Amino acid sequence: MVARLVIAAPSSGAGKTTVATGLMAAFAGRGLAVSPHKVGPDYIDPGYHALATGRPGRNLDAYMCGTGLIAPLFEHGARGCDLAVVEGVMGLYDGAADQGELASTAQMSKLLKAPVVLVVDASSQSRSVAALVHGFASWDPEVRIGGVILNKVATDRHEHLLREALGESGVPVLGVLRRAPAVATPSRHLGLVPVAERQAAAVEAVAAQAEQVLAGCDLEGLLALARSAPELHAEPWVPEVGERLHAGGPVVPTRPAPAGRMPTTGGARTTTGPVVAVAGGAAFTFSYAEHAELLTAAGAEVVTFDPLRDESLPEGTRGLVIGGGFPEMYGEQLSANEPLRKAVAALAASGAPIAAECAGLLYLARSLDGNPMCGVLDADARMSERLTLGYRDAVAVNDSVLAPAGARMRGHEFHRTVIEPGAGARAAWGLRQPERRVEGFVQGGVHASYVHTHWAGSPEAAARFVEHCT
Repeated sequence: MVARLVIAAPSSGAGKTTVATGLMAAFAGRGLAVSPHKVGPDYIDPGYHALATGRPGRNLDAYMCGTGLIAPLFEHGARGCDLAVVEGVMGLYDGAADQGELASTAQMSKLLKAPVVLVVDASSQSRSVAALVHGFASWDPEVRIGGVILNKVATDRHEHLLREALGESGVPVLGVLRRAPAVATPSRHLGLVPVAERQAAAVEAVAAQAEQVLAGCDLEGLLALARSAPELHAEPWVPEVGERLHAGGPVVPTRPAPAGRMPTTGGARTTTGPVVAVAGGAAFTFSYAEHAELLTAAGAEVVTFDPLRDESLPEGTRGLVIGGGFPEMYGEQLSANEPLRKAVAALAASGAPIAAECAGLLYLARSLDGNPMCGVLDADARMSERLTLGYRDAVAVNDSVLAPAGARMRGHEFHRTVIEPGAGARAAWGLRQPERRVEGFVQGGVHASYVHTHWAGSPEAAARFVEHCT
């Protein structure tokens, strides 16, 4: 059984990421194997979690993967660990719009049978903190709030007033953190700046967060609370694609990955299956760990490359996956790498499968903020003042390398860019909320869309993609 905690807050901005990352780093520094998890579709926080623990940061998303897969995915990620720390999303009870508790941190705590530690921004309150904590602790009797960490506490007097008030709440104070600029992580238009873009500074910030947690939190009390979680009785998820029925008929069963094969970043290798190149580096930082695992399980050899630095695709590339990220921050550099842009265009022209999500969609466009991109799609992209954000219930409009026409997948959009036109002659998805529309492009072997998907919830997508690589 893996000891576990869910780190939640009354609202966004209370300090969940700082506390969760600091706890991960502090416990890892004490020699514990810590498994990091993030509720929801966020790609950025898991990068800091991975830095703190030395293990892949993994997302748990009940909307995209389904509630029944949460415990198995958790067990898969946490296997062999002493402790799991799960960072929540938004406020404790906030989830998918108009979907009740679905995809909320509260629902996650129930699915994982995990105690919750509530991080409260105490900067503008004293005795009122007791009413706030009481309300959150009593709202849903199935959610067990086992402790509070008070963040942004100003002085010893402030701390005394807060502790005195909470003494009547029945919820123990497990930490008090003072205001500390050194632990802050810079933000921009889509949230925190990813680790890959500020490696040295990120290391320093995580170390500062660990020091703050060590100085202000009751680690023994937190560990005891984590160890009070009951057994889950769930079998770990296994990245096997297997045979599965969907709208287009059965997927041909695929062979399991040979033992020891792992994603690489270049160097000598022995090709044992079709090479699938996966974009990485500072411009393409958004990916789910399970995607590479499913591609490998489907028989592919997954090789990462950096479009900012590499002038060619990995040797023998038969398929290409370009996930999310921030190409808008690197438009000139991506454009300057003309040899790679031409290589991507040539791969697309050959009919090879290419799956591009959000940042990948922009990279395949004709231009991004006036900078020439790969020119695979007759479309132009630019930054926008408007934030597009939310879960999506998507239906495949046309057959593609990811799904047959009529297949349903759930996904998520998160961007401040627009592409014109928003859909090609053969669109990728029909979306049903917040408004009905079609979007994305299916063109030859290319599937390009703003919608991020989590293939653990639709493993047939990885199988279908690899089939098209052979």
